[in-house]
Amino acid sequence: MPTQAVVFDIGNVLIEWQPERFYDRAIGAERRRAMFDRVDLHGMNDRVDLGGHFTDTIYATADAYPDWRAEIRMWHDHWIELAQPEIARSVRLLRALRARGVPVYSLTNFGVQSFDYAATHYPFLREFDRQYISGHLKVIKPDPKIYEIVETDSGIAPDALLFTDDRPDNIAMAASRGWQTHLFEGPDGLAARLVAEGLLNEKEAA
Repeated sequence: MPTQAVVFDIGNVLIEWQPERFYDRAIGAERRRAMFDRVDLHGMNDRVDLGGHFTDTIYATADAYPDWRAEIRMWHDHWIELAQPEIARSVRLLRALRARGVPVYSLTNFGVQSFDYAATHYPFLREFDRQYISGHLKVIKPDPKIYEIVETDSGIAPDALLFTDDRPDNIAMAASRGWQTHLFEGPDGLAARLVAEGLLNEKEAA
């Protein structure tokens, strides 16, 4: 079936998300490795993405690990530095699809407050036709429930949705539900896929 909507992940598709890289700069790789071995920071972030309050969740984790309190709070206090820069060509592709009249949706593991904060720095986050943000939905990828929500809310058949994400587990779940998928490994590959699907021409995808 022809594609009726393109569904974008955000982290590492439209915005680079590399917390380890930030901490390597901020505290050094050796200390960063020690902290990540001691504290499940990605699990903490999952709780935010499931709807936990951005500040409260991170600060409570920091208080639970006094030896790392200042460093854990950096996840909150320097959050935009963890989530940068934007992937400029991906943003151009998003906007080119919209200019073509192709509906574009977001399907992202993102907290409520952290998404709102990010949108003040990255205005394109408000440009989707529909937004499916895990913090509001209280479910994260790759739980099948979040894909079901997209299908039901959009009214689009799974095989008419083209989904791009950088994580193979998220892609695999979408594929298992019959979605068209593209594993994001860089904007050049996504551009080529959109051209191959007839959604953009070469000039629009540049």
